Amino acid sequence: MFELNKLAKLSYNQDNPKSPYLFSGITVQIQQAERIALIGSSGQGKSTLLRTLALLSSPDEGMMLLEGASYQEVGARNWRKRICYVAQQAVMLPGSVEDNLRTASRLHGTSYESKLADELLETSGLSELDLQKNARELSGGEMQRIALIRSMLLRPSVLLLDEVTSSLDAMNTRAVEQLLQKWHEKEGTTLIGVTHELEQAVRSSERVWFMSSNTILEDAPTVRFFSEPSTEAARKFIGLIKEEVQL
Repeated sequence: MFELNKLAKLSYNQDNPKSPYLFSGITVQIQQAERIALIGSSGQGKSTLLRTLALLSSPDEGMMLLEGASYQEVGARNWRKRICYVAQQAVMLPGSVEDNLRTASRLHGTSYESKLADELLETSGLSELDLQKNARELSGGEMQRIALIRSMLLRPSVLLLDEVTSSLDAMNTRAVEQLLQKWHEKEGTTLIGVTHELEQAVRSSERVWFMSSNTILEDAPTVRFFSEPSTEAARKFIGLIKEEVQL
């Protein structure tokens, strides 16, 4: 459904003696309705990879195909409708909460699904939220969930999630995980999420991409990755906290 072939992004630091690339050589195939955890140490380009997949940043090398069509053929606007990126730090547009939720339908000329919006608000623990409240007056956790729901209302084929629960407490983190799980089951949406919480990676994925050495060094089923990592870099990465991960 979604294919990356030798994808690469040049580093901002062109004088980097280790590598001119932030990431390179990324070749993977993604089937419909997968849940993938993207993990690795800081500085490997995980967030930039997600932004590149969403065409918020153009690849410097390689190709991305969605259902056999390249990103050039599909066009940026339609590509971003099908592949949505949700940032770690949510950005609220001017206006009310409801204005923000209606953004996608206004931009793409589609009808606003108010019933679906209400269902998503309830599942994410925001059923009591005043929709006429200024969106920029919300708490960080509320903004994060509204930004997520705003993207879900597009019914994308792929949701790219950049540490979307990092500003939430444990209860609301689980609520968002359950929201995404139900959405995945109902819509068949592929979820690709960056997380630094390995327990969350185990709970919320069936496949792991481990980034190291400026590429996806390991691509494996989640249980196999955490029980038998095939590279020394992965063993070192998970070694200190492996005992805390419940497989």
